[in-house]
Amino acid sequence: MASATLLKSSFLPKKSDWGATRQAAAPKPVTVSMVVRAGAYDDELVKTAKTIASPGRGILAMDESNATCGKRLASIGLENTEANRQAYRTLLVTAPGLGQYISGAILFEETLYQSTVDGKKIVDILTEQKIVPGIKVDKGLVPLTGSNNESWCQGLDGLASREAAYYQQGARFAKWRTVVSIPNGPSELAVKEAAWGLARYAAISQDNGLVPIVEPEILLDGEHGIERTFEVAQKVWAEVFFYMAENNVTFEGILLKPSMVTPGAECKDRATPEQVADYTLKLLHRRIPPAVPGIMFLSGGQSEVEATQNLNAMNQGANPWHVSFSYARALQNTCLKTWGGQPENVKAAQDALLLRAKANSLAQLGKYTSDGEAAEAKEGMFVKNYVY
Repeated sequence: MASATLLKSSFLPKKSDWGATRQAAAPKPVTVSMVVRAGAYDDELVKTAKTIASPGRGILAMDESNATCGKRLASIGLENTEANRQAYRTLLVTAPGLGQYISGAILFEETLYQSTVDGKKIVDILTEQKIVPGIKVDKGLVPLTGSNNESWCQGLDGLASREAAYYQQGARFAKWRTVVSIPNGPSELAVKEAAWGLARYAAISQDNGLVPIVEPEILLDGEHGIERTFEVAQKVWAEVFFYMAENNVTFEGILLKPSMVTPGAECKDRATPEQVADYTLKLLHRRIPPAVPGIMFLSGGQSEVEATQNLNAMNQGANPWHVSFSYARALQNTCLKTWGGQPENVKAAQDALLLRAKANSLAQLGKYTSDGEAAEAKEGMFVKNYVY
């Protein structure tokens, strides 16, 4: 426990000192005590964040909801059953040597409590691979009343008790994804709602021992150019850090999951990796304190190769933060197609996953080259109005 005492002087006399001539007594200082509780997990949060933000490693985002996972399975002709989801998740976490490139894995609630097809807890498999287990804690997007057809992210109700249970199950970081749409404004209301929700989530997560991944995704949807994305991103991140400070969030114990600064997916003027890196790093330097240990970018529908090239371009010089990845489709797309639901394809699928994980590990170190990349890995994965 720690306390901070704030001193304020009141120049209003006591009511009993009021006289007919309204001459006040000498001012009497009033001491006001404000107790600020030191986080019980502060040291652990900082250690966890630094572990995830370790050189040459990033995050495997495998926290798709059961419905979204069902869509992925349907793309290879499989039914959305728990057994099929379990088989695919087992394939991912048991890839030999995955921990060499992956430092954290974001799980859906079902996965956090799930075992592999061989009966071993998925959390234990990750820990053995030196991969920190994480958990998606938001409850999804719903329409934001009073906005321009925008959304807000729900899930704060009961969050503290849910996160306490997740910590007991072995999770050590959390993820909350909200979105900002450029074609729909974004409105001042939507930006502030996104920032406040993220700040409250971050504070609650730290209070329960989980490093919060802060993710205000600026959607790729739209025909806007890269300058417009940069303008909106500056506004969003300014609001996010303002409200995190208001909520006493410890910046050394958080991780960020921003969108890269790119043109809209339907913009005719495409950007090179060098342009994306230039705009994105300029944004980070203007808005992100160096106290934040890690910037773990989302891919947001970029192709596997594009996401890796852009990350590599951002790591051509020294950065005050660990600049890395937190990819889902950009790590899993080729892996899923290679597997196809067939047991005999598991090793080939794991090799595909490791290939992409290694490529992004090299990109985090600024040493990636796209020589020899398959054409399939260069295919874009943008989905309009994407729901995670």
